[in-house]
Amino acid sequence: MTMNTDACSSIVRLNIGGSIFCTTVDTLTHREPHSMLAAMFSGRHTVHKDSDTGCVFVDRDGTHFRHILNWLRDGVAPNLSDLERLELLREAEYYQLLGLVERINMVLNKKKVDGKMDTDLTRTDIIKCVQSNKKYRLKLRGVNLSGLDLSNLDLSNVDLSRACLKNTNFSGAILRAANFSEANLEGADLKGADLLSAIFTGANLQHADLRHVRVSTIDILYTAHKT
Repeated sequence: MTMNTDACSSIVRLNIGGSIFCTTVDTLTHREPHSMLAAMFSGRHTVHKDSDTGCVFVDRDGTHFRHILNWLRDGVAPNLSDLERLELLREAEYYQLLGLVERINMVLNKKKVDGKMDTDLTRTDIIKCVQSNKKYRLKLRGVNLSGLDLSNLDLSNVDLSRACLKNTNFSGAILRAANFSEANLEGADLKGADLLSAIFTGANLQHADLRHVRVSTIDILYTAHKT
């Protein structure tokens, strides 16, 4: 199906990972005109509907898509927990909703400055988040996981840049290609962790336990440790 300008107010049915949503072309294209959704329904591209349901399928988790639609309708970002906010940020980045990305980052940065980041994320929360994002890089930028026991978990490729990880237990964890840029790892237990290709640019590793770690470029690790 090819959409044109005459369809700007037409109803659209979306199947987001199995969850059905109804909206309009105007909603999808007006507030964030440079987004992926706006491009899909701009009339410049052909979008394919399911012949039985009439839905356009998008292979994403639909958990937070109602928040995406409410942002596009009203310009209002929801009040969520830090973990949920980070999940929404990942979806906003996927759909290239630059306004929503900016709003979420503004809230996260303010909470970090004020020292009011939630500290109630559990090991179970992190495990569930990793399991539900096997296709995509898990982004936990700026989150506060201080003191959390994340030992022996596979956290390969996770983005923990600018996160607060004071006294967090990463002993025995697999952290290959994980991004710890500008993270606060003061007092963190990294004993025996697999840090191959992990990034520590600008990270605070003061008093961190680095015994028996596995790294590909030891100079990078110790440069971060001395800053």
